[in-house]
Amino acid sequence: MAFLGSCILCLIPFSLLFGLCFSFANVSEFKLELSYKTLSPLGVPQQIIAVNGTFPGPVLNVTTSHLVNVTVTNKLDENLLITWAGLRMRRAFWQDGVLGTNCPIPPNHSWTYQFQVKDQIGSFFYFPSLNLQRSAGGFGSFIINNNLPRVPPPFDTPYGDIVVFIGDWYKQSHKALRGALDNGTDLGVPDGVLINGKGPYSMAEPFDYEKINVVPGKTYRIRVHNVGVSTCLNFRIQNHDLFLVETEGHYTARQNNTSFDIHVGQSYSFLVTMNQDVNSDYYIVASPKFMNPNQTYQWQNVFGVAILYYSELKGKAAGPLPTDPVPPNGVYNMSLAMEQSMSIRQDLNARGGGLSRQGAFNYSLLSSTVLFILRSTQPSTIDGKLRATFNGISFKNPGYPIRLADQFDKSKDVYNLDFPNATLPSRPPRFATSLINGTYNHSMELILQNNDTVVLSFHMDGHSFFVLGMGLGEWTKNSKKLYNKNDTIWRSTVQVFPGGWTAVLVYLDNVGVWNLRAENLDRWYLGQETYMRVVDPLVDNATVFGGVPNNVLYCSDIENYPNPKSLVSIARGVGHPKLYLTLLVVFSASISILC
Repeated sequence: MAFLGSCILCLIPFSLLFGLCFSFANVSEFKLELSYKTLSPLGVPQQIIAVNGTFPGPVLNVTTSHLVNVTVTNKLDENLLITWAGLRMRRAFWQDGVLGTNCPIPPNHSWTYQFQVKDQIGSFFYFPSLNLQRSAGGFGSFIINNNLPRVPPPFDTPYGDIVVFIGDWYKQSHKALRGALDNGTDLGVPDGVLINGKGPYSMAEPFDYEKINVVPGKTYRIRVHNVGVSTCLNFRIQNHDLFLVETEGHYTARQNNTSFDIHVGQSYSFLVTMNQDVNSDYYIVASPKFMNPNQTYQWQNVFGVAILYYSELKGKAAGPLPTDPVPPNGVYNMSLAMEQSMSIRQDLNARGGGLSRQGAFNYSLLSSTVLFILRSTQPSTIDGKLRATFNGISFKNPGYPIRLADQFDKSKDVYNLDFPNATLPSRPPRFATSLINGTYNHSMELILQNNDTVVLSFHMDGHSFFVLGMGLGEWTKNSKKLYNKNDTIWRSTVQVFPGGWTAVLVYLDNVGVWNLRAENLDRWYLGQETYMRVVDPLVDNATVFGGVPNNVLYCSDIENYPNPKSLVSIARGVGHPKLYLTLLVVFSASISILC
C-alpha cells in the first residue's frame, strides 16, 4: 500500500499538491481602496493617493505560511497595480503587481491578489507600481510575523511596534512629475521630506508633523521604510541608539548605530530603548545624502523632522530645531557609507521564517556559471524621448504579461531572450522588450555598474540576493577580492553609488518571470528595468507550476481570450468531487510535509 501511495504521488503534478496546501492553510483577508484625497503635507493643498482614506495606508499584518487575499479597488482615474516590496511570493509571480506579470486594474474595478507568505518574516511594504503613483502615496506597511517556535527571533519581544515611512516629496502631483519626465525635464530638487505622510516639525511653519508617543524605559521595534522618489535619507533619533536587527525579511547580526543611511525602496528594523530623560522631547530626523553639490542651497530646507515624546509629557514639543540636519558621517562620504552598508551581516544563528532553502546553505560554495553586468548610464535620448537604460536597453513594456504570451504561443511577438550580459558599446541605446534567461535552482552573479551621476537603488522581485561587495570605479575580476564570502546580508534592494559597483549573488529557486529594476521612480519610469525569465529545464523549460490561475486579468490583444482551466483550480474542488476526495485521503500525510 505504501508503494502504491508513493507511485500515485509521483503521478500527481506538483501544482495539484501545492493547491491542496492552499486548501489547508490559514487565510488573511484584506480590502484596500485607493482613491484621491486633498491634503497639505508641505503647507500647500495637493492631490495625494489614500488607501482606505488614510495616508499612509493601513498596516497589513500576516503570519508566516498564511495565504493572503488582498482585494484592491481602483478609485483613481487611471490604471493601477499594487506590488509588494521584498516579498518572494513563491510560485506566485502572477500576483507580483508589475506590468510584465499583471494586466492593470482599470478605474472603478476591483481585483483580488492571492498568494502565500510561505517562508518569510519581517518588514515589507506595498505600493502602486505604475506611472510614478508612489510619489503621490498609495503605500502602506506589510508585516509578516513568525509563528514558528523552533525559529525564535534573536531578540526579546519588544514592548511595541512602530512603523515609520520616510521619503522625499514634491508639491507637484504625480501626473505633473510624469509630464516633466515625458518632456525630457529632470525632476529637480524635491520640496521636502515627509515622515509618515507629514511635513517637518517647525517653529515657523504650521505643518501637521508626526508625533510618536513612547513609554519610558521600554524597548520598541521601529520599522523604517524609504518610500521616496530618488533620495537616500539618513535616519536618526536624537540621543537614542539604533540597534539594527532585521532588513527586508532577514535577521542581521545586531549592531549599534547613532544614524543609518536608508536608500530608496529599502526597509530596516531597529530596536530602540527609551532610556533618556523623560522631561525632554527628542527629534526624529530624516535628512538627504549624496545630493548634487551644485544644488546645496536648494537642498538646505529639504529634511524631515518628527517628534518622539515620552508618555509623561503632554502638548507640543518645545525647543529649537536641530541647527545642523546633516548626519554625523557627512553628506558626500561614499566610503563611509559603503563601510556601513557592508557591515550589515547575517545573524548566522537565526534563519528568519526558517523554511527558505536560500538561507540553508553556504552561499560561498555556490558555483556561479552565469555573470551579468547591468550597466546604468545617465538618461539619454532615444527616438526623441528621454530614457534610462540597462546595458543600452530602455525597457518597452509589453501590451500584456510575458507569461500570458507564453501561454498563448505569442512569445515571439512580445519579447526576446537577448538581453546582453554587458554593454554593447558599438550599438546605440534602443527600446526593446529584452529579457534575461535564468535557470531554476542555479545561481547567477549580477554586477550592478553605476555610470550615472546619482545613487541608484536596485531591486529584484521574487528573490533575495546576497550582497557580495561594493566599490568605486569599474568592476573587474580582481574586485572579487573585496567580496564577503562568509556572512553577507541577504536582501532584495541594494544601493549602487555613482561611479561605483555593487555585486550580488542570487540563487534562482523561484520559477516565473521576475522584475529587475531601478527603484528610483524617475529612472524606473524612464525604462531602467528588465525581467528575468526563470525556467525549469526538467519540466520543459516551464516558468510556472500548473496553469493560469482563475483570478488572472486579461488585457490588450488577449482581452477576450478564454482563461485556461488551471490545475490549482481543480485542486480547490473545481473538478470531479470523487477525485478530489480521493486525493485528500491518499495524500494527507504528504500534504502536511509539503505545507
